[in-house]
Amino acid sequence: MKRYAEWTPDGIKRGKGKSRRRGKKALLLLLLVPLIVGVALFFYFQRNVTRVLFSISEATMRACTTVAVNDAVYYTLSDELRYDDLVTIERDAQGNIQAVAANALKINKIARDTASISQANLKNLSLNGIPVPLGALTGIEAFAGLGPKIQFRIIPVSSVSCAFSSTFESVGINHTKHSIYLNVIADISIVMPSKTQNFAVTTQILVGESVIIGAIPDTYLQSDIFGDKPDLTP
Repeated sequence: MKRYAEWTPDGIKRGKGKSRRRGKKALLLLLLVPLIVGVALFFYFQRNVTRVLFSISEATMRACTTVAVNDAVYYTLSDELRYDDLVTIERDAQGNIQAVAANALKINKIARDTASISQANLKNLSLNGIPVPLGALTGIEAFAGLGPKIQFRIIPVSSVSCAFSSTFESVGINHTKHSIYLNVIADISIVMPSKTQNFAVTTQILVGESVIIGAIPDTYLQSDIFGDKPDLTP
């Protein structure tokens, strides 16, 4: 049976009004569904995918930092560098040790060059981005290593500093082993649209070692001839 729309005393067709309201609700629903899905995907990406991407980025940047620092150290510390180039031992007429002094000019040049070259190497290594397996974009760690790799562009901000330190160790009566280390500390920030993650990579390299014969004053045994020891806490 054909239904006819009812008319109100004002001449408004009721059936047509209901149809318009249904149409508006359907249109509103069509607009809300993509919005809800987009918001859900955003929070999922923020919580899961970003976490996996940061883990992969940090592991890659740590490896790049190790390569960058090792190349810089290989360049700045030549085979001709000796213990005597870094430290001078002063003795009195009887051969007793009076002072153990660091060659400030030499160590400052090595520290400055190593830091500068390390930072330049690290910048070059990160220009092409980070290879990220396609499975990492699912946000599931079990799938993070699966699928073809895509180059994911990040903004790594790095700052490299170098400092010398030394230790004295007794190896016999009036025999003391003096070890000199170059400590390279790279502070790295990975910048993404959602947030920024900071971490540090520390590398300690033995650059010189010698066994000093003779009694060394306690003021040197209890301290570092290069000043305060650098904080190597990652």
